[in-house]
Amino acid sequence: MNWEQLLSLKRQGDKGKRLRIEQDDTRLGFEVDYDRIIFSAAFRSLQDKTQVIPLSKTDFVHTRLTHSLEVSVVGRSLGRLVGKKIIEKYPHLKEVHGFHMNDFGAIVAAASLAHDIGNPPFGHSGEKAIGEYFSIGNGQKYKDQLSEKEWQDLIDFEGNANGFSVLTASRPGIEGGLRISYATLGAFMKYPKESLPKKPTKNIADKKYGFFQTDKTFFQEVASDMGLISNKSGSDIGFERHPLAYLVEAADDICYTIIDFEDGINLGLVSEDFALEYLIKLVKDSIDTTKYKTLETKEDRISYLRALAIGSLINDAVKVFIENESLIMEGKFPYAIMDKSKYKAQMDDIIKISVNNIYQSREVIEKEIVGYQIIQTLLDKFITAFNNKFEGNASNYDSLILKMLPEKHHLEKDNLYSRLLHICHFISLLTDGNALLFYKTITAVKS
Repeated sequence: MNWEQLLSLKRQGDKGKRLRIEQDDTRLGFEVDYDRIIFSAAFRSLQDKTQVIPLSKTDFVHTRLTHSLEVSVVGRSLGRLVGKKIIEKYPHLKEVHGFHMNDFGAIVAAASLAHDIGNPPFGHSGEKAIGEYFSIGNGQKYKDQLSEKEWQDLIDFEGNANGFSVLTASRPGIEGGLRISYATLGAFMKYPKESLPKKPTKNIADKKYGFFQTDKTFFQEVASDMGLISNKSGSDIGFERHPLAYLVEAADDICYTIIDFEDGINLGLVSEDFALEYLIKLVKDSIDTTKYKTLETKEDRISYLRALAIGSLINDAVKVFIENESLIMEGKFPYAIMDKSKYKAQMDDIIKISVNNIYQSREVIEKEIVGYQIIQTLLDKFITAFNNKFEGNASNYDSLILKMLPEKHHLEKDNLYSRLLHICHFISLLTDGNALLFYKTITAVKS
C-alpha cells in the first residue's frame, strides 16, 4: 500500500480524483467528513444510546455520543502525531502532493467520530438481540430463503457493517449517503471483510465483518481505489486494513478502557482505591504528586489520573505504529496496536475489573434483559408487517404498525434479504428511549 492512494479525497459518485494540493485549506475535504457526520441524524441519536449503563438517569455517565466525541479527540491526537512522523519519513507527501500532518488527524478524528454510528440501542446486547431473533427466535423461518452470507449477516448482526451502510447507503435524492471521503471510510473499516468465512484467521482484521451483502459492490470500489491488499481468494471478499484503521481502533480501546473505568468509579461500582492502584501504573512517569494531593474530590482525582493515563497510552500507541509502519503497509501486522503496547497488562487488569464490577453489574444486566425484549418485539412486529405489505396481504394492524415507520424508511424492497435488513437498520437507528417508546405503544404499556 502507499500513502498517496490511502489518503484519497475521492467521494462516492466522483468521476475523477480530488488532489490534496488543490484543496482549500479553510474547508479541507477530510474536515468536511467530520462536519457531515456530526450533523447527521444517526450521530445525534447516539446521545440517547447506551455506552455502559443502559437508560441511565445519571448525568455524568457516558453515552455513545460522549464516548464517540472523546474517541474522536484521542483519534485526532493519534493521527496528528503519526502524521508528523509519516511526513518526515516520506517528505514527498507534503512537497509533491500537499499533505500535512493535520490531514492524518482529521481523517482519524472523523472515522473515530463515526465508529459507533451503526450500533443498535442497548449497547452490544442490542447486536446480540438482533442476531438471536434470526438464529433462535421467530426469524429462523427465513433461513432457507436466503443465501449463506445473507443469513450470516443477520444472525451475526454487526454494528460496524451497519455503520458502513449509515455512511454510504443511498436513498431517493440522497445518493451515496453522507458521501464521506474514501480515506475516512478506509479508516472507519476496522474489519474489511464480509460475514463469511467467520474468523478465518487470527488476524485482527478478520475478527468481525465490515459490510453487508447489499453494500458489497461499493465496499470493493473503496478498497480497490485505495489499494488495500486483498487477503481472500475465490468468491470471498476481504482485505488487510487501511493503516489508519489501527489508530481508530486504538483510540476506541484507550477510551473505553480508561473512561468506562472512570464511570464505574464515579458510580460507586469500582472502589477509588482500585483507581489509584491500577491507574498509577500508567501515570507513574508523569504524575505530579504535589498537585494530586491538592485535589479534594474523588471526581477531580480520578479525572486527573484519567487524563494522564490517556496521554501515556496515546504516546505508546504512536510509538508502536511507527515502529511497525512498514509491516502495516505490507499487510503483515495482524494485531491491534494496543495488543503490542507496553501497557497491555495494565489495560487488561483494568478491563477485568470493569467486566466484573461494571459490565456484569445488576443494573446493566437488568437493562440488557429489557433491551432484548424490546428489540426482538419490534423486529417481529415490523418485519411481519413489512413482509405482509410486500406480499399484498397486510392486515389493518400491519398497516397501523407501518404508519409508525418514519417517512425515510418507507422504501420498496424487492427481495426478502433487503426487507429484513431494512427493518434491522431502522431499529438499529432508534435511540434507547425511542425503542422503549415504540415498545410501549405496540404492547399497550401505559407507564
